Amino acid sequence: MTGWTSQELNRVGTAEELEIAFLRGDGTLGRPRTIWVVPHEDGLYVRSVNGPTSAWFRGAQVRHQGHISAGGIDKDVTFADADPDLNDALDVAYRDKYRRYSTATLDRITSPEARSTTIQLVPRSTTS
Repeated sequence: MTGWTSQELNRVGTAEELEIAFLRGDGTLGRPRTIWVVPHEDGLYVRSVNGPTSAWFRGAQVRHQGHISAGGIDKDVTFADADPDLNDALDVAYRDKYRRYSTATLDRITSPEARSTTIQLVPRSTTS
């Protein structure tokens, strides 16, 4: 499994929003949803602001694969459970990157419910 290139990390990590779609059982992609993304070290992370009941998050938990698009980068990804020890650092990343939003909005993306849905986006090869 290869990681993100520095260009991909920069472009996706600095994008205001990310389009995410999960892979269905029949191999097609679900409807893309617009969410926030933050970079941390050599990884990219997303959360469900609506917690674990969000449709995109539930779909991501079924096959753990999907597709993202942000900053001019389109990539097939694996949805990996993020290390819970990163949650505090990711809270800081969310608050820093999205500081122009209200405190109430930032409190939702850093809530225990949202933190419980933290996913690391891992690029996957499209070759067989």
